[in-house]
Amino acid sequence: MKKFKSIEESQLTITELMLPSHSNFSGKIHGGHILNLMDQIAFACASKHSSNYCVTASVNKVDFLNPIEVGELLTLKASVNYTGRTSMVVGLRVESENIRTGEKKHCNSSYFTMVAKDENGKSTPVPGIILTCKDEIRRYARSIIRQKEGRNRTSRFSTNSFKTEDYLELLAQSNSKIELKD
Repeated sequence: MKKFKSIEESQLTITELMLPSHSNFSGKIHGGHILNLMDQIAFACASKHSSNYCVTASVNKVDFLNPIEVGELLTLKASVNYTGRTSMVVGLRVESENIRTGEKKHCNSSYFTMVAKDENGKSTPVPGIILTCKDEIRRYARSIIRQKEGRNRTSRFSTNSFKTEDYLELLAQSNSKIELKD
């Protein structure tokens, strides 16, 4: 196994025509179909980088920015943004293109954390990535910060440390009604 790999070695792009069978009741492409495609390309990118089977550990923030129409071409781009010991963060960008007009829309960006597995299903080390420009350094640093913020968010709202009184003012300004039973 190589100790480090360039980002380009595992980058992938797929393009697929969006069919009526991919649509929801309003005639737009179903979000679940898009998520399935995103998971597939994240798997392929991470597996290519690690030379191992990979599993999805988490998906960070999925915002559907623009609807995707039947008949449009959907392009998904995947790139390893971060490598840990056995995990990788794969950055994804989803764009649609109207075949008739050539208009392109950014539909989604997301980050999938993938973990490499060996033939026994155990987590296995992955090669690091070689950072060659400021954008790659920015993406790598952003992944580190995102992980730290996620850990802080999780611990701040754990059952053992959460203090209701710290959040009552926040909830008072929301569309909720508190009727505590205990």
